[in-house]
Amino acid sequence: MKAAVVTDNSNGKVEIKDVQLRDLKAGEALVDVEYCGVCHTDLHVAHGDFGEVPGRVIGHEGIGIVKEVAPDVTNLKVGDRVSIAWFFEGCGTCEYCTTGRETFCREVKNAGFSVDGAMAEQCIVSANYAVKVPEGLDPAQASSISCAGVTCYKAIKVSHVHPGEWIAIYGIGGLGNLAIQYAKNVFNAKVIAIDINDDKLTFAKELGADLVCNPLTDGDAGEWIQKAVGGAHAAVVTAVSKVAFNQAVNSVRAASRVVAVGLPPETMDLAIVKTVLDGIEIVGSLVGTRKDLEEAFQFGAEGKVVPVVETRCLNEVNEIFEEMEQGKIKGRMVVDMKKKCDHC
Repeated sequence: MKAAVVTDNSNGKVEIKDVQLRDLKAGEALVDVEYCGVCHTDLHVAHGDFGEVPGRVIGHEGIGIVKEVAPDVTNLKVGDRVSIAWFFEGCGTCEYCTTGRETFCREVKNAGFSVDGAMAEQCIVSANYAVKVPEGLDPAQASSISCAGVTCYKAIKVSHVHPGEWIAIYGIGGLGNLAIQYAKNVFNAKVIAIDINDDKLTFAKELGADLVCNPLTDGDAGEWIQKAVGGAHAAVVTAVSKVAFNQAVNSVRAASRVVAVGLPPETMDLAIVKTVLDGIEIVGSLVGTRKDLEEAFQFGAEGKVVPVVETRCLNEVNEIFEEMEQGKIKGRMVVDMKKKCDHC
């Protein structure tokens, strides 16, 4: 089968090559992959930023149809449409797995990083961790929800924003566009979108953002938001930028939360006096649990969240990486495993 594989020197690119799948083990299922979204985390894996994994099949925004199940599998059947997500499998018995925080399991396996992922024509999944896609949800859009969508949904949950309150979304890319939709259409919050690209801010308005801010022309986003609405009640930072994290802390009002989602390589600067005197909480949010994904899928099936996706072919993954690094992508690029292009 064809797959996108991390290069031997982890140079930030992938090779499209033939890979042989092993036989199924107990508790597993074989999935014919239909679509796989391309996430910034895939680029991190290709660069070896989390540790080098040469030869690894990337991809953790996979959607496909179950082709075969191991004899002991009872929760999936041939023909089910399921996810292949970043949270591939937990140990199932630790304090995190048994208290609804399974993504923080210390023995966690992540698709496309610690185990082979979904950027391939077929993928083996752990049956208990493959979440079914509800009827009525387009599979290409579901691929985007399986990581970007559930990550944003969980982050807004973690922010504790309430209906009618202001939430600042920093970075309106593959994550931010979905964060706006979940914040507006599911949590009924008022949204401020922050980005340095005016085209993305126009896009944010189309998605329902109430206010938009470009720090390059409007000045420091934190100061701008304080003047505009007296400070946001919460902020979610999806941008891969130290500056965005710093401005987010300054943009919220007292007793608010800043939720860190993006993964820039730098460290953020934190004003201790403001943090203490204003009771600011800064928390990290890591993708979402199987239950979170089930909920995120359902809101998509109901039409409350509509991922903006563009399909590409498997041979274009390196081009997508380049566009990602240049900040050119609006919405989410999704690899259609059956699509053919000039490179094929």
